[in-house]
Amino acid sequence: MLHWDYKIMASRYENNEEKKLSDGRTVFRTKIYPNIPKKDTDIYIVTQGGDRLDTLANQFYEDSSLWWIIGTANNIHDAPFSLPEGTVLRIPIDKIDIINKFRNQ
Repeated sequence: MLHWDYKIMASRYENNEEKKLSDGRTVFRTKIYPNIPKKDTDIYIVTQGGDRLDTLANQFYEDSSLWWIIGTANNIHDAPFSLPEGTVLRIPIDKIDIINKFRNQ
């Protein structure tokens, strides 16, 4: 398991534009995630029964809220969190660069 000395929280709603609806509710505008280019440091896994994007993010990044990195890297945008057994996934390891690119959009 990888370990970093600090945690970087990057919500998928961070820095998204907010809009106030006439009924008082606040909604967030959709944000386009960055393209995550392949790197030699990426690892590939084959999912097992019960694997989910959030649990994999917790395993590899120690932060389940970073599930969107794995989803984006694998072109999974509208799928449920659970994944079919035997799915090959790319896990980008350089989360700091990805998060910084996301924040600077």
